[in-house]
Amino acid sequence: MTRIHDLAVVGAGPAGVAGALTAALSGLDVVLIDGAARPGGQYFRHPAEGFRAARPGALHHGLDRFTRQWETLRERAEVLLRHRVWAVERADGAITVRCLEGDREERPRAVTARGLLIATGAHDRPLPFPGWDLPGVLTAGGAQALLKGDLVLAGSRVVVAGTGPFLLPVAAGLADAGARVLGVHEAGGGFGLARHPLVAAGRAGEALGYGARLARHRIPYHRREAVVAAYGDTALTHVTVASLDGDWRPVSTRTVECDTLAFGYGFVPQLDLPVQLGCDTRRDPDGSPVVAVDAGMRTSVPGVYAAGESTGVGGAALAEVEGRIAGRSAAADLGRPVPPDPALSRRRDRLAAFARALQEAYPVRPGWREWLRDDTLVCRCEEVPLSAVREAQAMGAVDARSVKLLARPGMGWCQGRMCGYAVACLVGEDPAPPRRPIAQPVRLGDLAARPPSSPERRENRPATGRPETLLDLDLDMELDLDLGPDPEPDRPETSPEPGGPEPHPRRERTGSPPDPDPYRLENPSEG
Repeated sequence: MTRIHDLAVVGAGPAGVAGALTAALSGLDVVLIDGAARPGGQYFRHPAEGFRAARPGALHHGLDRFTRQWETLRERAEVLLRHRVWAVERADGAITVRCLEGDREERPRAVTARGLLIATGAHDRPLPFPGWDLPGVLTAGGAQALLKGDLVLAGSRVVVAGTGPFLLPVAAGLADAGARVLGVHEAGGGFGLARHPLVAAGRAGEALGYGARLARHRIPYHRREAVVAAYGDTALTHVTVASLDGDWRPVSTRTVECDTLAFGYGFVPQLDLPVQLGCDTRRDPDGSPVVAVDAGMRTSVPGVYAAGESTGVGGAALAEVEGRIAGRSAAADLGRPVPPDPALSRRRDRLAAFARALQEAYPVRPGWREWLRDDTLVCRCEEVPLSAVREAQAMGAVDARSVKLLARPGMGWCQGRMCGYAVACLVGEDPAPPRRPIAQPVRLGDLAARPPSSPERRENRPATGRPETLLDLDLDMELDLDLGPDPEPDRPETSPEPGGPEPHPRRERTGSPPDPDPYRLENPSEG
């Protein structure tokens, strides 16, 4: 007989661990699922024990606190690491989480629960520019992940560029680890938080701390500058840094020799799972789609909760608080006695206000499109240049989906996670929520082995004709992996006529005891 948990939590970062622990302490039968080998998500990524790091918390703020929560959770809940979640389904009053467990020889596994907390975090949001596909060019989050998780420096002479406060800890961490950081280039003006003095005051100390670390390493911080091109034959050798106007159009340029570029322009929430379940979304201040939740972190789908970056990018502190609120709501909705905690809600309001202020202070300006040339790759996976996107528009494509059908951006290995934002901007629309019925790569044999849909579910299939869950997908039917609405008659639906030119050339791919208070703050002022 299939075991049915009270709550399944997907994601072992700050939000997921806090939510799982809160629910478990409230008496729920909890299972936590994450695809990584170690907990922590991106923020608390840390080296394996085999590295024998002398100070594993040196690159993290608050790792000791997170570790206490994790050790307490392991004694009170089932933990499934190395379990990649590729689909979630809701049927018959329960939610099924479909995973692949293991490393190389993965095995399919299904986990069933009465409720689901989605805490899947976010990934870097890059902007394309000439040369961004060169070895030595990587996202700021990628450079930090190498350092935190593998104790590896991305390079020796590093340029950090993009927009947002995340550039500061990346540059400081690389410099502390021994890299020579040649400069931090902030595309924005750098004074956006001046419009929110009360909100910014609470984080002034943290900003000053990063400023002091940059000063100690003699790292210059340049405002209204960006890397607009990267050069090298087999690896990065130098970049072009441009001074920008208010809309990020280049005004003047200079060359900086380096072997590594770490860049980033914010983050994109991971929404595959909530969109699979039909959760409502809303727009964040930067235009990104995020999951819509109420004050208790409940989504529009009964029994489904969301916390952390999926509800709006706001950092680890906000993610933990939202996870705790979601865990309390899940326990209360399942009949457990949960006393109100207005202080927790007030703290979430303060942290969320700061997150909104940051997004308003560091927007992505439209002038970045002038950095591109016709041969600039917009989609690296499918090697789609800007000229192919323009050609698709000339053929009648009017939105990102029709450009995808004609020119293939977003059809490669990352399924649009890296290029989706840029393609949407190039066609003049806000990024749409992802519609991926399969969130992770899965073998066809594992997909075919899923239980068949029942006759009752087939009869009750929605009038839209789209499957209600993954169980409704027939293997003999042609799948539109976007599962979006049918295109309007005047929109192109097919590729060019056989024998016609290809939109772009293709290339062959070759433990300590549990803490009695796991939520104890390191510093009382953090509360």
